[in-house]
Amino acid sequence: MNILPTSLVRVIESFEKLPGIGPKTAQRLAFYLLRMPDHETREIGKCIIELKQATTLCSFCKHITEEPICNICANPTRDKRRICVVEQSTDLISVEKTGAFHGVYHVLHGALDPLNNIGPDELYLAHLIQRVKQSNQPIEEIILATNPTMEGEATAMYLQKELMKLPNADAITITRLAHGLPVGADLEYADEITLKRALEGRRTY
Repeated sequence: MNILPTSLVRVIESFEKLPGIGPKTAQRLAFYLLRMPDHETREIGKCIIELKQATTLCSFCKHITEEPICNICANPTRDKRRICVVEQSTDLISVEKTGAFHGVYHVLHGALDPLNNIGPDELYLAHLIQRVKQSNQPIEEIILATNPTMEGEATAMYLQKELMKLPNADAITITRLAHGLPVGADLEYADEITLKRALEGRRTY
């Protein structure tokens, strides 16, 4: 016998579907909503509904936007000759926060993962190839900023292979984000793969 009302249980189960939310956290959030004033809970519900209704994907880079073209692609000061390829919009946000990149982006919305039936057709890989082909400005550099995971590496390798097939491939520099030791890390505690990448990506000091 369930000791909680069905409506509350459904909310708890809904929260559990969110990433990083376990059963206890989901329960705390649900009970917190019960204690909130009605107008605040209605506002939260309204915002969630509007989130799905008002947002779309940029026709160029597939970043989340409320307009046909996102603010980054529409910005005339951005260097359209350089494209940084990321897995998710959250990765785009992380790169933007550095203030070190002034080009444009392409969001794949995932990485190749055959075990979970995620192939090239489930991602915006072909769209990137077409975008490079049809660009008004010649693309000079494509930065493969997928995650340093097995899936991210497989995606980067696939993209590199497909990009090299383009007629203008010789004019495009394909780069990969450097992987290595984070600032403040001790060599003693670094794993072998991280150290290997750090050695491979070493530069003149």
